[in-house]
Amino acid sequence: MSRRLWALPLVAALAIVTSATVAQGATRLNGTVGPGFTITLKKGNTKVTTLSAGSYTIRISDRASSHNFHLTGPGVNKKTSVSATGTTTWNVRLRPGTYRYVCDPHASMMKGSFRVR
Repeated sequence: MSRRLWALPLVAALAIVTSATVAQGATRLNGTVGPGFTITLKKGNTKVTTLSAGSYTIRISDRASSHNFHLTGPGVNKKTSVSATGTTTWNVRLRPGTYRYVCDPHASMMKGSFRVR
Protein backbone atom coordinates (compact mmCIF):
# COMPACT_ATOMS: atom_id res chain seq x y z
CA MET A 1 0.00 0.00 0.00
CA SER A 2 2.78 2.48 0.84
CA ARG A 3 4.35 1.92 -2.59
CA ARG A 4 1.12 3.03 -4.25
CA LEU A 5 0.96 6.20 -2.17
CA TRP A 6 4.56 7.01 -3.09
CA ALA A 7 3.80 6.59 -6.81
CA LEU A 8 0.81 8.98 -6.87
CA PRO A 9 2.85 12.22 -6.75
CA LEU A 10 5.11 10.88 -9.50
CA VAL A 11 2.15 10.04 -11.75
CA ALA A 12 0.64 13.50 -11.13
CA ALA A 13 3.94 15.21 -11.94
CA LEU A 14 4.27 13.26 -15.19
CA ALA A 15 0.73 14.26 -16.21
CA ILE A 16 1.53 17.95 -15.65
CA VAL A 17 4.77 17.75 -17.64
CA THR A 18 3.00 15.94 -20.50
CA SER A 19 0.25 18.59 -20.65
CA ALA A 20 2.80 21.41 -20.72
CA THR A 21 4.76 19.68 -23.47
CA VAL A 22 1.64 19.34 -25.65
CA ALA A 23 0.83 23.06 -25.24
CA GLN A 24 4.43 24.03 -26.04
CA GLY A 25 4.32 21.89 -29.20
CA ALA A 26 1.42 23.87 -30.68
CA THR A 27 2.19 26.34 -33.45
CA ARG A 28 1.59 29.95 -32.41
CA LEU A 29 -0.55 32.36 -34.43
CA ASN A 30 -1.14 36.04 -33.66
CA GLY A 31 -4.43 37.79 -34.28
CA THR A 32 -4.94 41.53 -34.01
CA VAL A 33 -8.08 43.63 -34.23
CA GLY A 34 -8.05 47.42 -34.14
CA PRO A 35 -7.26 50.11 -33.23
CA GLY A 36 -8.49 51.24 -36.67
CA PHE A 37 -10.61 49.14 -38.98
CA THR A 38 -8.04 46.33 -39.28
CA ILE A 39 -8.11 42.65 -38.48
CA THR A 40 -5.23 40.24 -39.12
CA LEU A 41 -4.09 36.72 -38.40
CA LYS A 42 -0.38 35.99 -38.81
CA LYS A 43 2.16 33.26 -38.31
CA GLY A 44 5.27 35.24 -37.47
CA ASN A 45 5.17 38.20 -39.88
CA THR A 46 3.24 36.35 -42.60
CA LYS A 47 -0.52 36.57 -43.14
CA VAL A 48 -2.15 33.17 -42.64
CA THR A 49 -3.69 31.82 -45.87
CA THR A 50 -3.20 28.05 -45.48
CA LEU A 51 -2.27 25.86 -42.53
CA SER A 52 -1.80 22.18 -41.84
CA ALA A 53 -4.35 20.51 -39.60
CA GLY A 54 -3.24 20.30 -35.99
CA SER A 55 -2.95 22.10 -32.67
CA TYR A 56 -2.46 25.86 -32.55
CA THR A 57 -2.14 28.50 -29.86
CA ILE A 58 -3.78 31.70 -31.06
CA ARG A 59 -2.95 34.92 -29.21
CA ILE A 60 -5.48 37.66 -29.91
CA SER A 61 -4.61 41.30 -29.27
CA ASP A 62 -7.91 43.20 -29.16
CA ARG A 63 -6.96 46.88 -29.35
CA ALA A 64 -10.34 48.60 -29.62
CA SER A 65 -13.53 48.58 -27.57
CA SER A 66 -15.60 48.90 -30.76
CA HIS A 67 -14.29 45.66 -32.34
CA ASN A 68 -13.97 41.97 -31.60
CA PHE A 69 -12.13 39.01 -33.14
CA HIS A 70 -14.46 36.12 -34.02
CA LEU A 71 -12.97 32.90 -35.43
CA THR A 72 -15.22 30.18 -36.89
CA GLY A 73 -14.62 26.98 -38.80
CA PRO A 74 -14.91 23.21 -38.41
CA GLY A 75 -15.21 22.63 -34.66
CA VAL A 76 -14.16 26.19 -33.72
CA ASN A 77 -16.28 29.16 -32.63
CA LYS A 78 -14.22 31.55 -30.50
CA LYS A 79 -14.57 35.29 -30.01
CA THR A 80 -13.47 38.20 -27.91
CA SER A 81 -15.92 40.70 -26.45
CA VAL A 82 -16.80 43.79 -28.47
CA SER A 83 -16.57 46.12 -25.48
CA ALA A 84 -13.38 44.67 -23.98
CA THR A 85 -9.75 45.15 -24.98
CA GLY A 86 -6.66 43.17 -24.08
CA THR A 87 -5.00 39.88 -24.89
CA THR A 88 -6.73 36.52 -25.10
CA THR A 89 -5.13 33.14 -25.81
CA TRP A 90 -6.97 30.20 -27.35
CA ASN A 91 -5.70 26.65 -27.76
CA VAL A 92 -7.49 25.10 -30.72
CA ARG A 93 -7.30 22.04 -32.91
CA LEU A 94 -7.81 23.04 -36.54
CA ARG A 95 -9.31 20.43 -38.86
CA PRO A 96 -9.38 20.49 -42.67
CA GLY A 97 -11.74 23.13 -44.05
CA THR A 98 -12.22 26.88 -44.32
CA TYR A 99 -11.96 29.16 -41.31
CA ARG A 100 -13.15 32.75 -41.17
CA TYR A 101 -12.37 35.58 -38.81
CA VAL A 102 -14.36 38.81 -38.58
CA CYS A 103 -15.14 41.76 -36.40
CA ASP A 104 -18.85 41.09 -35.80
CA PRO A 105 -19.98 44.76 -35.78
CA HIS A 106 -18.02 45.48 -38.99
CA ALA A 107 -18.11 42.08 -40.73
CA SER A 108 -18.59 43.51 -44.23
CA MET A 109 -15.19 45.25 -44.16
CA MET A 110 -13.19 43.62 -41.34
CA LYS A 111 -12.77 39.99 -42.31
CA GLY A 112 -10.34 37.33 -43.41
CA SER A 113 -10.17 33.61 -44.06
CA PHE A 114 -7.75 30.72 -44.43
CA ARG A 115 -7.83 27.07 -45.40
CA VAL A 116 -6.63 24.13 -43.36
CA ARG A 117 -5.51 21.04 -45.22
